[in-house]
Amino acid sequence: MVFGRGTRLLAGAAVVAGMVLLGPSAPSGALSAGSLPPEDVRDVVPNRVMTWNICNPCDAGNGDRAADIAAYAPEVIGLQEACVSDVRQIRDHLERIHGLVYHVEYGPVLQNWGRCGGLPWDPGGYGQAILSAAPMTDRVNVEYPDGGSEDRGYLAVTTTVGGERVRVFNTHLAQRRQESVRADQTRVLAAAVARHDRAIVLGDFNAVPDSPELARVWALAKDTDPQCHPSPVGDCAPTTDWQSKFDYIFLRGIVPLDHRVRPSAYSDHHIVHADLGAA
Repeated sequence: MVFGRGTRLLAGAAVVAGMVLLGPSAPSGALSAGSLPPEDVRDVVPNRVMTWNICNPCDAGNGDRAADIAAYAPEVIGLQEACVSDVRQIRDHLERIHGLVYHVEYGPVLQNWGRCGGLPWDPGGYGQAILSAAPMTDRVNVEYPDGGSEDRGYLAVTTTVGGERVRVFNTHLAQRRQESVRADQTRVLAAAVARHDRAIVLGDFNAVPDSPELARVWALAKDTDPQCHPSPVGDCAPTTDWQSKFDYIFLRGIVPLDHRVRPSAYSDHHIVHADLGAA
């Protein structure tokens, strides 16, 4: 699979340069004005899923974030620390410049003018988002009873990955040194995941693999990193600039085929993506 941009995509980028990249939260049946022509629309990589804490506040442009995502072109993407306005722009960049068309569901857990802009009396939504090449249904956005030092929650949808229906969760747990809060949060999350035979759980858990607060999730699912287990044994690939494993793709009823961690110049968390097999 070749992920570089060709001449046609560069031509498409030139056409849309300077346009305002604020579009609908999900693609319609037809490409919007300024989009690439149909022959330049790319396919996502089947069975590939990705999680990425895009870092907020960070000095990163949404065009750069979209380019990092387009390099791997997953079917499903879970973003954390995501402003609704930023995700809209990322989705539009992916479609108009890279030819990748995604539906989007948002899971804001707080309204934050400092992080997400807007007006002081009407601040932007901040939390999680899921992008999926296939339509999503049965959206549930849950705020944890105790977020710790900042409101936290999970977003869940049903979508199609590799031609199979699956429940996808995207979460961001409480910040470091808040172990007891994360334990309560994983209790809520695990109870929801346990209702599904096939589930993908994406997110920034702010905890290393052998942290006690992750035990409930490990009891239900496996991480796509084959070296990672709920014990100090193993050599987990770090997923942050400070060399900790905080970001996970947990699978329930699905087998991982490949796992990759790629640093990004635009976030303090690395991009984590995995290719999946059958049950």
